[in-house]
Formats: sequence, structure tokens, C-alpha cells
Amino acid sequence: MWRGGAHGEADLLASCYQRSLEVAHDTRCTSIVFPAISCGIYRFPADAAVCIAVATVLETLPRTPGVKHVTFACFDDAMLARYEAELERRQAPPSNPA
Repeated sequence: MWRGGAHGEADLLASCYQRSLEVAHDTRCTSIVFPAISCGIYRFPADAAVCIAVATVLETLPRTPGVKHVTFACFDDAMLARYEAELERRQAPPSNPA
């Protein structure tokens, strides 16, 4: 639940994704679907939540190699656009300074 950002909310949200991937791996699940955790009635700011979700999943996947497929289930087009933009941003090659 979002309480202004100074109560460890980001760490708690990241731990939800990390722990879910670990449990999926430990139970031999090869795929997992995540909703936009805490973005509804818990009022976590959507842009921050998407960054945390994508970063945590990308950081955790190397440690959970049994999980081959991750899907982010989005409740509307705006949330989908946020996830697509964040995934694209993280997969873009680094730019070379001139």
C-alpha cells in the first residue's frame, strides 16, 4: 500500500516480484503472470510501480532460470503503454556519447 513513499513501499513491492519468481522457480513453474501489483486500490504510483516491476523481474530472472516466460497482465491501455515503454527503454542499446 502506498503511504507516501517513505515507508519502504518500493522495497516491499520489489520483494513481491522477487519472491514470486523464486517460488515459481522452486516449484518448477516455467511461466508466471503478474498483475500491476498495488496500482489499483493500493494507490502505488503507476509509473514507479512499472519501473520497479520490470527492473526486479529482469534482475531476478538470472537467478530463477526455470522461469522461462513472464507476462505482465495490464488492466487498461494506459498501463500496457507504461509496461511497453519501460521494457523498450531497458532493452534499448546504450547510446554512444559523441
